[in-house]
Amino acid sequence: MSGPYVLLSGACGTELERRGARTPIPLWSAQALLDAPELVREVHRDHVRAGAAVVTANTFRTDRRTLAKAGLAMRARDLVRSAVALAREGVALAAPSHEVVVAGSIAPLEDCFRPDLVPTDAELRVEHGMRAGDLVAARADLALVETMNTIREAVAALGACRAACLPAAVSFTCQPGAKLLSGESLENAVAAVRAFQPLAILVNCCATATATEAVEHLVRLAGSIPVGAYANGMGVPDDERGWRFEAGHGADRETYLAAASRWLDLGARWVGGCCGTTPAYVDDLRRLLDRRGIGTGRPGV
Repeated sequence: MSGPYVLLSGACGTELERRGARTPIPLWSAQALLDAPELVREVHRDHVRAGAAVVTANTFRTDRRTLAKAGLAMRARDLVRSAVALAREGVALAAPSHEVVVAGSIAPLEDCFRPDLVPTDAELRVEHGMRAGDLVAARADLALVETMNTIREAVAALGACRAACLPAAVSFTCQPGAKLLSGESLENAVAAVRAFQPLAILVNCCATATATEAVEHLVRLAGSIPVGAYANGMGVPDDERGWRFEAGHGADRETYLAAASRWLDLGARWVGGCCGTTPAYVDDLRRLLDRRGIGTGRPGV
């Protein structure tokens, strides 16, 4: 396994909610691009100050399919440009001593937790092609194809990125047993995406224990491609506002840090945080890497 150790940012959508932004479904985090761009900028700034070398722009829900549900499909490219610009402004405000790159999030076109809703292959090719094109126009440094719950949507999104000459990493959402939410094996998923030579293969938006099990498999399956994880912190999904911070549910900072330490022991090179994590989680990860004498860098884009 090759490549530098990479520290990703933590959650954007749930952090916006935690700071008071409106995050109603279906737009979820994209609503803040309209209502509270200053909060979006601050979230990115704080993740960079915590040590993140990759900041994921707030493009998770800026695809035309989602925006159409709010009558905003024609604004897709403008909102993607705004999201990437806000990420860069946040980086500039943080004035980091290390180099930071901006990733554009490419999420499932429908519900992250409903693989049965994944559109047809033809729809995936067209719509992910437009998403990759939007990120190129916005000058994102790379794409993070994330929270993929089926193999075929991951393949379609990576294919769109390759056609657009946009470097991409890919991340799957798993259930226990090293399986995607679709029931497909992580082994088959890795085999399907390796041909695209992604920057990394990861798992995200799952419990820390599920991520640990998946990392064990990824290290064995991915060959020379870096692997990693960014799991969920505190809280649970919510059908109305996307996420609900609920005491006693999810991984607190101590639990998360212990899991991340195990991921590194297993061979993970990319680590960060997903829903329910905060910049403080990223700071914990940075300190963990520092204690181990591990230098971090940017992906090879």
